[in-house]
Amino acid sequence: MKKIAYLLFTLTFLITACEGEQGPPGFDGANGVNIVGQSFERTIDFTSTNNYQETMEIPLDIDLYESDMVLVYHLRGQVDGYDVWKSLPETVYVNSGEEFQYNYEHNYDFVTIFIESHPTFDFNLLLDDERINQTFRIVILPIEFVNSSDIDINDYESVMEFIE
Repeated sequence: MKKIAYLLFTLTFLITACEGEQGPPGFDGANGVNIVGQSFERTIDFTSTNNYQETMEIPLDIDLYESDMVLVYHLRGQVDGYDVWKSLPETVYVNSGEEFQYNYEHNYDFVTIFIESHPTFDFNLLLDDERINQTFRIVILPIEFVNSSDIDINDYESVMEFIE
């Protein structure tokens, strides 16, 4: 009887320890929900006419939930043919020793990108290269995604790697 019990135990162990072919891929994400980051770009001008700010509507084809994280990156130029992005807020120092920041705020439908500084800042110190044709990428990340990964939200390349 001991031999039969031992044989059954051994067979059960072997059968349950076997691994078959890999099944079809499932959904990535949390609780079977596909977690996808979304982004869009805008090129804007900061002028006295628009009070050095621009408000843009989040496109209707982007699903934005109240819990999502909205990040903004500023295109600073190119190095070796690759775009260089800087996360906001971003402090810029001008020749006169003054400083200002590109910053943003958002709500459920809109993102406002603006230039801010101390109350006596002279906006005439800004060069056209700091005000005109400034490109920003707005990235929307589901909070479940951010909480479930080792993403560095200040590193543009890291964020884009995860949402692509």
